[in-house]
Amino acid sequence: MLMLPASVRIYVAARPVDLRKGFYKLASVARTIVDDDPMSGHVFVFLNRRKNRVKCLWWDRQGWAVLYKKLERGCFRLETEPLLGQTHVELDAGELGVMLSGLDVRGAGTAKWQRLPHQRAHG
Repeated sequence: MLMLPASVRIYVAARPVDLRKGFYKLASVARTIVDDDPMSGHVFVFLNRRKNRVKCLWWDRQGWAVLYKKLERGCFRLETEPLLGQTHVELDAGELGVMLSGLDVRGAGTAKWQRLPHQRAHG
């Protein structure tokens, strides 16, 4: 798991990216999707068309770093999908961790057994 300071922003590209791209091409894509310097220390996340592979790119003051992950089954899901016309979605470190774990938490609620005593279960 990545340990990121609160000052680090995490940007996920709204459109699929060819993940054969290396450090400099991904940095160029990052510059176009977010009007920010890719060497800012922020994390830029790219998914392929099938959403079963992800690359995370960031500058760590000494050089470029990439995390590359491929799911054997399923696909990566964002808690918040980008709206039409958006170039990226911003996540926090917890959301990135959930996404990289391959879990789909959209629409997840509190499980019945987790309800507090004063809450009533519906159904």
